Amino acid sequence: MKQACTATRLKTPADFRKGADVFKALGNPNRLLIVDALGRGEHCVADLTKLVGLDISTVSSHLSVLRSVGIVADERRGTQVFYSLKKPCVLNIFCCLDDFHADKA
Repeated sequence: MKQACTATRLKTPADFRKGADVFKALGNPNRLLIVDALGRGEHCVADLTKLVGLDISTVSSHLSVLRSVGIVADERRGTQVFYSLKKPCVLNIFCCLDDFHADKA
């Protein structure tokens, strides 16, 4: 059995507000796909648009949501903006999701 993080004190709902915002941002399959791709390296919006299969404004909107909660960082280089994971620890969620998929098999 895998061990979860241990808390040093009893937490309140306020302690989970930021976490709830992160889960809300990740609550979209296209955003999860973007995070998964960024887990393998940085990408520009055009690359992510091809990957997700949505228009550039929709992908930019998804990136804005991910950036607003601190998951994604952006860096302008000339006329392009490149995105990367600011918090690679978020990829641990994919391991947990894999466990849920394995339970259905």
